[in-house]
Amino acid sequence: MHNPALTLILAASLSSVSLLYAKDVKVVKKPKSAAKPELEKNAIAGAANHKWADWIEPDFPFFSSVLDARNVGEGFPKDNLTPRGIILNLGHNLWACFDTDLLRIACIWQGEEGKPPVTQNALAPGSYHIAGQKTKDGEEDLPQPIGKVWLANGIYPGWQVLKSPDDKLSFIDPREPGPDTKEVGRGSLDEKIGVFKGVASTKDGAVLIYEVGGIEVQEWLQFDEAHDLVVRSFKVDKSSRSLALTFSQFGDDLEVKLAKLSAEERRELEQRLGMMDYDDDHSVADHFDDRTKKHRSVIIPVHNIPIAFALNFVVKKDFLPMLFDAKKFATPTKRAIWPQTITTKATLSQKGDAYVVDDIPLPLDNPWKRNVRLADIAFLNDKGDAAAVTMDGDVWLISGLNGDLREVKWKRFASGLHEPMSIVARSGSAGTLPASPKTSDTPAGSQRSQEDIFVFDRNGIWKLNDINGDGECDVYEIFCNKFAQTAESREFPSSMKLAPDGSFVISKGGQQGTYLGKNNGSVIRVSPDGKSYEVLGYGLRQPFLGVHPKTGLVVASDQEGHYVPTTPIHIIKDHQFYGHLAVIQPKEKYPQTIADPLTWIPHSVVPSGAALTWLTDAKMGSVNDELVLVSYNKPELHRVLTGSAGTLAGQSPPHSPAGVPALPVKPQATVVPWITNFDFPTLNAHINPADGQLYVTGFQIWGTTVKRISGLARIRYTGNPRVLLQECTPCDKGVLLRFNSPLEKSAATNPDNYNVERWNYKRTFNYGSPHLKADGTPGQEWMVPSSAYLSKDAKSVFIGLPNMKNTYMQMRVGYGLKGADGLPAQNNSYFTPYELTKFEADKEGFDNITVDLTPRKLVAVAAVKPTLDEGKRLYEMMGCIACHSIDGTVYGKVGPSWMGLYGSERVLAKGGDKATADDAYLKESILNPPAKVVKGYEKLDAGMPIYSGVLNVSQVESLILFIKSLK
Repeated sequence: MHNPALTLILAASLSSVSLLYAKDVKVVKKPKSAAKPELEKNAIAGAANHKWADWIEPDFPFFSSVLDARNVGEGFPKDNLTPRGIILNLGHNLWACFDTDLLRIACIWQGEEGKPPVTQNALAPGSYHIAGQKTKDGEEDLPQPIGKVWLANGIYPGWQVLKSPDDKLSFIDPREPGPDTKEVGRGSLDEKIGVFKGVASTKDGAVLIYEVGGIEVQEWLQFDEAHDLVVRSFKVDKSSRSLALTFSQFGDDLEVKLAKLSAEERRELEQRLGMMDYDDDHSVADHFDDRTKKHRSVIIPVHNIPIAFALNFVVKKDFLPMLFDAKKFATPTKRAIWPQTITTKATLSQKGDAYVVDDIPLPLDNPWKRNVRLADIAFLNDKGDAAAVTMDGDVWLISGLNGDLREVKWKRFASGLHEPMSIVARSGSAGTLPASPKTSDTPAGSQRSQEDIFVFDRNGIWKLNDINGDGECDVYEIFCNKFAQTAESREFPSSMKLAPDGSFVISKGGQQGTYLGKNNGSVIRVSPDGKSYEVLGYGLRQPFLGVHPKTGLVVASDQEGHYVPTTPIHIIKDHQFYGHLAVIQPKEKYPQTIADPLTWIPHSVVPSGAALTWLTDAKMGSVNDELVLVSYNKPELHRVLTGSAGTLAGQSPPHSPAGVPALPVKPQATVVPWITNFDFPTLNAHINPADGQLYVTGFQIWGTTVKRISGLARIRYTGNPRVLLQECTPCDKGVLLRFNSPLEKSAATNPDNYNVERWNYKRTFNYGSPHLKADGTPGQEWMVPSSAYLSKDAKSVFIGLPNMKNTYMQMRVGYGLKGADGLPAQNNSYFTPYELTKFEADKEGFDNITVDLTPRKLVAVAAVKPTLDEGKRLYEMMGCIACHSIDGTVYGKVGPSWMGLYGSERVLAKGGDKATADDAYLKESILNPPAKVVKGYEKLDAGMPIYSGVLNVSQVESLILFIKSLK
């Protein structure tokens, strides 16, 4: 009899459907583009010659991926593209893709021996063995199933709610289209139709959990080896409405037959399972729907208790009638997949600097031969426990991140996620599935934290639940997937931060090469309960975020490229537009006024801006509460000086505490280099509450100046002194600099110890921008200081500069000073002078002075002789390394290799003309790349920056010398 206490599987009615091959299905492979074979070839070669095991682990029940099944054979649907797919491992090299947006099985296929189930032209698997392999923008070169596809569905919901069993079924996409109606990545279904809830990992495979019209469904797919059957098993909660399950769409090559149980067989089954009897009219088997020629469906009638049924699909031979084994509906049980713990020991820096870098080794020597490419870290408590996520979809629990870091313990917690780059811990649970237990042990043996773990990937925001307390994730709960996700290879799930009200702020990649999507290039706030979202801003290329942990202010960096003239830092609010358009949009047709950034930063200083972090509650000396920008290409940290107490000019945004004023109309910030000695790419940084120090992590795919693939490091404050700039304010008569300690007077008051320049950028369709003078010609305008004054407390300097203006996009102030104790004080500051404050000497702590603005002549700098070494340095520093290899390879690069380039013949895109790569050609290509674009590179979104006005003559000649040397 029915037992309402059971929560998973209660009883079963049986329908067995057999799919018989009439003849072999002819697989028609989609033509490959020029870039795809290279990426695939290198990924395969890398797997054969690398120490890591395969990216797809054979003993884990699922992984996430885009799946392109648009051209897998005649008779199959031509629109079958899955942006959010869970690839289920059924065993025996059988695979199924479940579309979490449309709740459908996109396809089932038999893999090829010795090959992965899908092509490896996605970002994570393609770069897993050979770091640096990038994906081309667009939706042409996407992962495809390898092998024979024998079941597929088109772009329509896998389930429907019916008013009666005789309702006509619909096979159209009911979701609201985006800007381009051809784009299938429209996001999840309306909750009234269906919603994906998550995946449970069990010893018997992955159980899919979702709702159809508010009715919970649990489904798992298995291969029945005894009968060569793929079995789709379902448990459906009680329902007052009929439901329809569409399980396949195919053409003339396949035949469908329904095998019904006799009344006697059904009674025997119902008796064996202890079910209530059903009339024949209410049997699932009797409601097999064959009203359409292309779509095969099952009608589930109204039922007042939970029911279970199965669909059986023949794989290799004819259907064999059988009674369904009731044991298959026992509650799936969890098994520990990764019981081992790995211990590493950090290397503490012995330098005497104020801020040193302690390197924390990754668990690369692990039993699974799993590469570990850390993308982000989240601290779980104040005891040194954390969770970290990798680009390859793994989550690790870490303990021992405190003190001397002698025993840092690592335990695998989750896997199967889709290219995540951010992880967050939040107190309490607002999800719909069971929360993680609060009493299980961490790998270090300490008490489990009260924090829930959230990861943002292409599927949406996951909440990871450890139900049985074994230190591994049992239920992967989709916390929110309401926002859209396309299959566009550059719509990265870039960043996620927790806001003080418990909401999540996420950012998504904005490069689009095929279709325009709904939420590409946007920053989104997801409500604390995950039930709703709002777009805070859009028109971003590849944004990474920062959210102030107390005020909620949202800021973002972005990447130089088309329409983004150099690296910016933005305040994100009020659904503003930030200037980036996809290359497929009309050129320079902006939808609304473009919001200005807090500041621009020269590309040579920060070639690739990443996450932003406020050092709130840090124990790091005078940098406490400041904002820090992570630089990726040149792995560095930069301080972003925004005013007092970690907010911009002492202001706060909406959502801030009562009584705090709103942001000024034109807030501005100054960027100053801080920590520059990392040997791995840096992407994210967070304060550890256990020691108040800053922990930095990142991994290599995109262009970087370092060779190490990934790393984790602690920035430790030693207590030793360091002279640091704390404020830089452009004024009507010059620039005010404030420092954290007194300066030596003679150096501070010598105007020759400062150098100042200013320039503009131009936002166009071209990639990046040259430095431009006020008249539009390339170059910078040098400003010669007339005077310099030291404040009464010796901690501030005012530099007198004639002809100050707020019409320039970029200023740089360099200074070579000394502290009063003799410590060096040398650095550069970069800012955009939106407002020029009136300088009042007495109010700013100076004597009653009159600023001398008498013009002084600029002392000419002697020309530097071009050298090969300088060219190599510029190749690494200016971002050339991101697009051009120097060893002849092209994997992961969007420009031709420099190996053998000099003197070669180049075929141009325009008209097919030819050109020789001599000195004149290389000089023009550096200073004005669009002049002669090589054939094959004309459509790439990642075009080359314009270096006219950025590099001087000597630097250009040094680069050419370096290129000449690469024979």
